[in-house]
Order: sequence, then structure tokens, then C-alpha cells
Amino acid sequence: MTEEQLRKIAPHVSEENIKIYTPLLNKWMPYYSINTKLRQAAFIAQILHETGSLRCTEEIASGEKYDTGRLAVKLGNTPQKDGDGERYKGCGCIMITGRANYAAASKGLGVDFVSHPELLKEPCYAVQSACWWWTTHGLNRLADKKDFKGITKKINGGYNGYLDRVMYYRRALTTLS
Repeated sequence: MTEEQLRKIAPHVSEENIKIYTPLLNKWMPYYSINTKLRQAAFIAQILHETGSLRCTEEIASGEKYDTGRLAVKLGNTPQKDGDGERYKGCGCIMITGRANYAAASKGLGVDFVSHPELLKEPCYAVQSACWWWTTHGLNRLADKKDFKGITKKINGGYNGYLDRVMYYRRALTTLS
């Protein structure tokens, strides 16, 4: 992917972020077999939506909602007094969320995100963790089938921002070679 292609797909990405993220995408997408037009278009569309056009690699909400109840348990967070919801709120280009997911990313990437959750906000780890998460959740297979709705459901748990994601996906399909 070229800087020009990324600009065309996401015209609201800052010039600084075009320069930061293009080489990282080119490094990590092929490493995780996100290496066809369909796979790249779906991946780029999802991360552009999740990060607000690469503006934010940390969930804007406080993360408090991940501290209690079934959602906290599902994410592997400990009781509210420990503050895991805020500590392990969504970070990275796919917004990895919860202690259990941070631990899995730590194991998968060989970086201690549990002790240093702030690392997932750094562009290099934000992109690498998203590529890792994408691959470990079988999203290349869904991209190959053009199952964009299925990809969105796996990433988001629902269809929040679906039309925005589709807009990026269509732009990426027409822009990428």
C-alpha cells in the first residue's frame, strides 16, 4: 500500500499519520498474510473505523463498563476495585479489550502488554496487534469470502458504525491494486 492509496481510501488521515502508518501496514500486513486486495481492503476499512481514521489507538470511553458483571468476566477482568476495565480498555488498531485479550496478545507477540498496557497505543504495536488479532480470529478466511458483515461482527460484537466501515471498504476495493 502506498501513501497515496491510503490518502485516497481515508482522506481525513493526517499527513503525519500517513507517514507513520503506511510503513507499519506494509511491514505487518504481509507478515500476517493480509496480502490480497480483499484481505487488505477489509482490514484497512475496519481499522480506519476503529481508530477514527488513525486518530486514536485508545478507546475514548473510560473502560468502566468493563469492570463489573458478565462483560468483565468474559474479558478476564478482575473485580471493579482493581480497575482492570480502565487499564485494559480497547487499544490498538482493532481495540483489543480486556485482561484476557491483553494476555493473549502478550503471548502471541512476545511483549508484556499486561504489565505495560500503554504499549498497545504505540503505532507499531497498534498495527502489529491488529494484524495478529485479525489472523488469530480467522478474518482472512472471511475476507476471502467477502463476508464483511461477519468480519464486522467479530471485531465489534455487533454492527456499530457499519456504514462507515462499508464506505472505507468500498474505497479500498477501488483503490488497491
